[in-house]
Amino acid sequence: MELGKLLIVLGVILVVAGLVVMLVGRTHLPLGRLPGDIVYRGKNTRIYFPLAASLLLSVVLTILLYVVSRWRR
Repeated sequence: MELGKLLIVLGVILVVAGLVVMLVGRTHLPLGRLPGDIVYRGKNTRIYFPLAASLLLSVVLTILLYVVSRWRR
């Protein structure tokens, strides 16, 4: 019973994350082109390391989770 509930919650989280990614993609925010994002373009390869985008996302999620935890108390 508990495993079923966990799977449903994880599915809902994945659906919400997918919707957020789709909406962010349509807003043309420069999340993939921030200064500090590392892109290597070789002859037949492309390696992309979103360093600045990862840091920005980490800071935003940290602040959001902090506010939510304060609100729940």
